[in-house]
Amino acid sequence: MKARTVDAAEIAHFAKDSANWWNPEGPFKPLHWLTPARMEFLRTTIGFHYGIEPDAPMPFKGLTAVDIGCGGGLACEPMARLGTAITGMDADTNAIAVAKDHAAAQDLKITYIAGAAEDLVAEKKTYDIVLALEVIEHVSNPDEFVSLCSKLLKPGGILIISTLNRTWKSYALGIVAAEYILNWAAKGTHDWKKFIRPSELARLARHKGLTVIDISGLVFDAATRDFVLRPNDVDINYFLVAKK
Repeated sequence: MKARTVDAAEIAHFAKDSANWWNPEGPFKPLHWLTPARMEFLRTTIGFHYGIEPDAPMPFKGLTAVDIGCGGGLACEPMARLGTAITGMDADTNAIAVAKDHAAAQDLKITYIAGAAEDLVAEKKTYDIVLALEVIEHVSNPDEFVSLCSKLLKPGGILIISTLNRTWKSYALGIVAAEYILNWAAKGTHDWKKFIRPSELARLARHKGLTVIDISGLVFDAATRDFVLRPNDVDINYFLVAKK
């Protein structure tokens, strides 16, 4: 099956740095910075959706999840530690190789697949949780991508997408500052025209039979140099949560 949502140029851009996925000072440094806040959001949101006490040991044991566009596994590994039976998928074969090696060194059981969401849909795979974290702004067809995410969800399942809003603030800070002034990410990592507004993403989700249950912001705190959750500030980074 042809992967209609995979943008070959985007994959090539990330593949050149794949060996550095787990270097906290490397080209994926911003993703390392946002991981604690991201995991706080995932743990709380998934726990609430499934009526699980998020602070319990291995709270997600018995739940299945797929992380589409998993890269080197920055979200897969903490999800596995929470007890999730997680599959990580990425079209970058180099990233998948790095993810497999790193998980093995941590003695974590994670299923990693080089491919695209289309492949899992063709195999009729479904999951309790579908994650698409910082990936929809890199796909070739966002509408089709959301459709695939919906098809991968079990009835009652939860989809969590994180991405960048298309605002002048996101252009100034997410591209100009991050890529050209502060060098937090490689130049050309993002195309502002591919950023998607929360209202647009919510409309896509609803059209695919999903119910949007939350849209929440993530912001960078310059004082602490950490990302923090700020539900009402979606000007730059945000999460959209939907259920099936």
